[in-house]
Amino acid sequence: MEKKNYSKTVNLPKTQFSMKANLSVLEPKILALWNENKVYEKMLKKSANQFILHDGPPYANGVIHIGHALNKILKDIVVKYKSMRGFSTPYVPGWDCHGLPIEHQLFKTLKLDKRQIDKIELRKKAKDFAMKFVDIQRDEFKKLGVFGDWGRPYLTMAPEYESTIIHMFKQLVEKDYIYRAKKPVYWCTHCETALADAEVEYADHISPSIFVKFKVIEYTPALKAKNLPENSSIVIWTTTPWTLPANVALSFAAEENYVFIKTGDEHMVIAEKLLKSVTEKIGLTNYEVTNLVFKGKDFEYIKCKNPLIDSTSTGILADFVSLEDGSGIVHNAPGHGQEDYVVGLKYNLPILSPVDDKGAFTSEVPEFCGHRVFAANPMITKRLKEIGALLNETEITHSYPHCWRCKHAVIFRATYQWFMNVDLQGLRKKLLNSVKDVKWIPEYGIKRITGMLENRPDWCLSRQRYWGLPIPAIKCEKCEDVSLNPTVIEKFEKYTKTESSDCWFSRPIEDFLPSGYKCKCGNDKFKKESDIFDVWFESGGSHEVVLSDKSNWPADMYLEGSDQHRGWFQLSLIPSVALHGKAPFKEVLTHGFVVDAEGKKMSKSQGNVIAPQEIMKSFGAEILRLWVSSSDYSEDIRISKEIIERLVETYRKIRNTVRFIIGNLCDYDANSNKIKYEDLLELDKYMLLRLQQLNKDVTKAYDSYEFHSVVSLVNNFCVLDLSGFYLDILKDRLYTYPADSKERRSAQTVLQEILITMLKLISPILSFTAEEAWQTLRQESKNISEASASIYMETIPEPKTELMNETIEKNWKKIMEVRDKANMELESARKSALIGGSLEAKLVIETDNELLELLKKYQKDLPAILIVSQLELKPISEGLKITVSHAEGKKCPRCWNWSTETAAEDLCPRCKDTIAKLI
Repeated sequence: MEKKNYSKTVNLPKTQFSMKANLSVLEPKILALWNENKVYEKMLKKSANQFILHDGPPYANGVIHIGHALNKILKDIVVKYKSMRGFSTPYVPGWDCHGLPIEHQLFKTLKLDKRQIDKIELRKKAKDFAMKFVDIQRDEFKKLGVFGDWGRPYLTMAPEYESTIIHMFKQLVEKDYIYRAKKPVYWCTHCETALADAEVEYADHISPSIFVKFKVIEYTPALKAKNLPENSSIVIWTTTPWTLPANVALSFAAEENYVFIKTGDEHMVIAEKLLKSVTEKIGLTNYEVTNLVFKGKDFEYIKCKNPLIDSTSTGILADFVSLEDGSGIVHNAPGHGQEDYVVGLKYNLPILSPVDDKGAFTSEVPEFCGHRVFAANPMITKRLKEIGALLNETEITHSYPHCWRCKHAVIFRATYQWFMNVDLQGLRKKLLNSVKDVKWIPEYGIKRITGMLENRPDWCLSRQRYWGLPIPAIKCEKCEDVSLNPTVIEKFEKYTKTESSDCWFSRPIEDFLPSGYKCKCGNDKFKKESDIFDVWFESGGSHEVVLSDKSNWPADMYLEGSDQHRGWFQLSLIPSVALHGKAPFKEVLTHGFVVDAEGKKMSKSQGNVIAPQEIMKSFGAEILRLWVSSSDYSEDIRISKEIIERLVETYRKIRNTVRFIIGNLCDYDANSNKIKYEDLLELDKYMLLRLQQLNKDVTKAYDSYEFHSVVSLVNNFCVLDLSGFYLDILKDRLYTYPADSKERRSAQTVLQEILITMLKLISPILSFTAEEAWQTLRQESKNISEASASIYMETIPEPKTELMNETIEKNWKKIMEVRDKANMELESARKSALIGGSLEAKLVIETDNELLELLKKYQKDLPAILIVSQLELKPISEGLKITVSHAEGKKCPRCWNWSTETAAEDLCPRCKDTIAKLI
């Protein structure tokens, strides 16, 4: 007799939501849907309460890299989550369009020297170059699923933006924060420009390490009285021989002891604490330690001869003299070091810097004129050796400043630059106080920025390049005085707003000067200066432009990489506090850098660079979003193909859970099928309780910006609560119970609540999948077809505390413990071949009275909960014992449960009744 096929009598799931995502095809469709429905614009209308995440502008000089993807996706998660919590979240993306990165790339592409091209022509090419990559990066960011006002981004080269920055500068000038001085600044000899602290990075560098003698010319009156030896020298140590021609002083530690040692017919002065170290390093063994010991302060104003040039070096006192290395005496060149400069001002020392823009010695040092400083180091060492001034020469590897753009070692060089005073009017103290009012995520951020603010020098604002916002300074053609005139600045601001800052180069100077303006020397002829602003000054003022509506100021959040403590965070803070008295942000979130699987920095030379474009092509942007959200961004974030492939498995589990639920809602209409809470089966009530707990935990994680916890919570809910428990139990109810039965509708009622809540919770992270599922639900479910056109029109609901029944939770915690033990016993029975699937099993549960009474209340439902066919409860005095045997009776061909009451065609009583209702 042929067996009957019951497949048409069961309620099988139906959905267009495929098991395989095919994200490379899906994502463009979702992007088009968002664009056509103006989803971003509509979601801004949710509330009058705003949350402003202000975008730090990336450089428009190439395609996006994996760090860009990390940063923009993190921002998008925050923006979407806040929107899903009911805030209006306008997000204005920006680009840094000026400065060295773009100029450097432009000259490299065009194979031009900056002196070979007209400034206006160069600036036009630079603008076109920057705009090209703005468009490229904008398209790439959109493909990541990032929401924003992409049609109206802020660009630092836009006339409106430039004019606002000029206005900010004018305000700082009016408050006397801006000054011009000749000071040593970081100087890149390759890029031929000054650099700010934020534009310098440190890397290992090999430098010469030499000990040099400075012959004493004249003792101080106090030392003369001690009848000291005439043939004496002061020993110094340096790793920058090229700075010796600019030496004007020798620094001593005031309260340290310095001793004269005799070797042959000469004496040398060395710090007493370093005597052994120095003599060993210079290979001096035959010497006599004299009893001539003096404090460092006794050497103040001693006169020595610079061994390289015909000049005198003066003994001075300085706090920075270290007795941890060297000789305890520091050679000072105020034109080539910040500390040297500061102490030089105190002693009114000359500021010598005989080095040109390219880092070559000028005619002030005839012997080495034309030679670049690093190349001249061995020449200088050789010369010192020839004249008997060199005591020792070795090499040292140490951390040394390099240009962030060209990666060449930089120098300190004294040039005339424009600065912002960070100590005027107590500004430094105000800055330090302002960061205390900001929430720093992670918390160590406040320590980092505080340390930087405490020690930072005045801000060098000027750069010697072409592509940037000009500093509107004028120079008298007669006395060469350089100045800032309020009218000149105002006119420049006015013309820039309509013509762009190119007007500084295209208009004659007369268009900017006040009528009848003269220099204090009486001259009325002026030239425009050509320095441009540090790009960080432009981007640091972005809050003045983007948040110009003061209801948006300060921003709720700045979110960038941890390197921006010394960059954008700090350099946004300085003008903001100077002009407004407070920080331009309420919260600052920082993330680490992307590294390879072994924690190594990515570089082309290492061959370990992973491009986001490759991941998007192979796996989809959704997987990139999952990688970002799964990572603990507070540290450096690892990425590799293996890591991505593991995340694909996580994604599949979440997707298949969503698919199962959607498919089982195909015939559910909440308007007519929804079961009231009080009539739900208790298992379903328990899952609503678990859903509220998930909602509570996930929103708490989102509020703490712990996105990796969100992913973990949702994944565990899908794998453990749903797939591993609830959905496994529900299959029998969903598939084999009558379609319109209370039991099945109870399950569907809860499944829809779970699905909608879960989609909302994952939508900030898995944006494409959440939207796809939402659209599928709208098309396939009768009751939500009129719902919002996008999931982003919705909000994440508050957890329903009234559903968090303590009694239900307590009871089900005990049932779950029984289930865990039952599963262990069932697995043992499977391994011993006693049973195949768990439905072939009968369980005998023996336990004490308290648990037994609880289980008796659920006895009818326990077989379904434990996914067995039969179950028997027995009392024992204490503990819990579960015995597995093969189920009795026959297997129902429709529901696969075993029954001793099989009817015609071996159907169990339940299936017989169900089929009878279908006839």
